[in-house]
Amino acid sequence: MKWAAIFFALIAVAAAGWYILQPTHSQTSTQTDERMALPAGALATVRLPPSFTEQEQIGKRAYGAACATCHGVNGQGQDGVAPPLVHKIYEPGHHGDMAFVLAAQNGVRAHHWKFGNMPAVEGVTRAEVLNIVAYIRALQRENGIN
Repeated sequence: MKWAAIFFALIAVAAAGWYILQPTHSQTSTQTDERMALPAGALATVRLPPSFTEQEQIGKRAYGAACATCHGVNGQGQDGVAPPLVHKIYEPGHHGDMAFVLAAQNGVRAHHWKFGNMPAVEGVTRAEVLNIVAYIRALQRENGIN
């Protein structure tokens, strides 16, 4: 009986050690999907789709001009500045495309994040914002946010 208890105790210790040494999901995806570290200050790892439609390419350029300063490259967010847009909070079922249009047009009161209120984005047309949304949605889909 004593040997059986020792045997099961050894198995439990081995199983616990194996479990502790397993990489977390975020470590696995960062290592296998990205194969690179986050840019300085970025809040999310973002995989890029293999290609973009013409509208998404236009949106990417507009995003770079109007949004990237705050929301970071490819919607990764910036620590202490603005949240990542490639995040489940911004999935289409929670924040529809018009939410992005209204946010750019009117600004947004802080409600999901502690970055402060977002001001209206000056000089961006509704059509440009819809192209930006197409780009962000492409990034979201590639990162499992539907």
